[in-house]
Amino acid sequence: MEKLRSAAITQGIQRSPNRAMLRAVGFGDADFNKPIVGIANGYSTITPCNIGLNDLAKRAEQSAFLAGAMPQMFGTITVSDGISMGTEGMKYSLVSREVIADAIETACNGQSMDGVIAVGGCDKNMPGAMIAMARMNIPAIFIYGGTIKPGKLGGCDLTVVSAFEAVGQFTAAKIDEAQLLAVEKNACPGAGSCGGMFTANTMSSAIEAMGLSLPGSSTMAAEDQEKADSAARSAEVLVAAIEQNIRPRDLLTREAFENAISVIMAIGGSTNAVLHLLAIARTAGVPLCIDDFESIRQRVPVICDLKPSGRFVTTDLHAAGGIPQVMKLLLDAGLLHGECRTIEGKTLNDVLADIPALPATNQDVIRPLSNPLYAKGHLAVLKGNLASEGSVAKISGVKNPCLTGPARVFECEEDCLAAILSGSILPGDVLIIRYEGPVGGPGMREMLSPTSAIIGQGLGDQVALITDGRFSGGTYGMVVGHVAPEAAVGGTIALVQEGDSITVDAHKLLVQLNVNDAELDQRRAAWRAPKPPYSTGVLGKYARQVSCSSKGAVTDQP
Repeated sequence: MEKLRSAAITQGIQRSPNRAMLRAVGFGDADFNKPIVGIANGYSTITPCNIGLNDLAKRAEQSAFLAGAMPQMFGTITVSDGISMGTEGMKYSLVSREVIADAIETACNGQSMDGVIAVGGCDKNMPGAMIAMARMNIPAIFIYGGTIKPGKLGGCDLTVVSAFEAVGQFTAAKIDEAQLLAVEKNACPGAGSCGGMFTANTMSSAIEAMGLSLPGSSTMAAEDQEKADSAARSAEVLVAAIEQNIRPRDLLTREAFENAISVIMAIGGSTNAVLHLLAIARTAGVPLCIDDFESIRQRVPVICDLKPSGRFVTTDLHAAGGIPQVMKLLLDAGLLHGECRTIEGKTLNDVLADIPALPATNQDVIRPLSNPLYAKGHLAVLKGNLASEGSVAKISGVKNPCLTGPARVFECEEDCLAAILSGSILPGDVLIIRYEGPVGGPGMREMLSPTSAIIGQGLGDQVALITDGRFSGGTYGMVVGHVAPEAAVGGTIALVQEGDSITVDAHKLLVQLNVNDAELDQRRAAWRAPKPPYSTGVLGKYARQVSCSSKGAVTDQP
């Protein structure tokens, strides 16, 4: 093992005051020669996603100590996407990814830690931790807090998205108030991240695919014993990685990112994965662009029938073999780089050697590649004059992937939701929600409230929604997000007028404003950037620093 980084604070006569401080938190004479392992604990009672994390962090802490390290626990923040959804608070969600990354980097580098275990649950915990790991490049492992178990009502599985969709069903008089309340009371039965293949479970799966969490750990239920046992094992693996000097950038290769994208396509993952993987890759110094997602989509089918557009939840995926089973199918088909290494020091070929070549026949969650749900991946990159730098559409479950219709223009999410719930949106409309991008929001809010209301009112296959903001992993339907350039910096989406003809064509990968160039030039000349909604505080700082969505919406640009 190389000289410990923590020697900077533990070794030498001049470090006697440093050791005096460390003795006060439990260090003894023999402990100053042990690696110091940071445990970045995302525990909070803010959200069910994170409420169980403290128990996992304590298991990891104990295990790290028994493995010969000195663990030091510190906290980091979270924002509950599900609770802040549809409010001004949602503007802080993507911002929290940067805050989490900054907090982990600050604590680990400020204290000269030798490695870090990040324990997280809600959506931005995972990419935030991964960005920090890539920045610091010290041995690191991620422990996912686990998925929530499905709620039950009338024999059906519920997730939090069921509650969002029930709002649209209620306003369309499809259900009564008693049914709405029943869904609300039963959707979230306990601890864990939202239960479909939404953003949290998508990102946990991507991290497992890239080798920075343990095999099988990304789909475990938060409240099951195996999740706690996995946390303990993760700490042991991290201590061994310190001894072997296995670092994140050794694992975060171009091939590893391609593996993650392939897995995300196969499982029907969240559009947010595009944004987050671009950001992590940029931090790790790996060349990755938005067009890479489209090229991988063309060769990787969707083989998992998971919510939001499918039938099953993530605990069902786990029971069917989880991400290892999905990866085995991809590996055997030549769609995965098996030589990529993991934090355990193994290759994926080693990890997957004993996984069955075909999924079990007594389940319908994971299909063989010979019988996919969709022949190509579901996350399409659309371009055109409305999104010259790209946009992302989630096209799984869409019956009508091509639509041309009149623009219905909204300057914020709330105005659009009000129009949907009032019944003023008609079949064939193309909804535009703008000034919700990284700069314009700021913070690129997710649009689960309007998209769920559209589904709840039965318009999912009859209207399109385009935004420079984001969509929740729980969103499905003809929706196009991450439009770049965004409205706040003068992107073409800022020039759309009510009634303009717009075409969304997933087959042609096109998102087009059907207005001639001369007219667009006149509109562009007349356009003036709006006053920033925030000039101070974290949102003000974020708006001044953030890059466009097609580059991952990062704030530490060179």
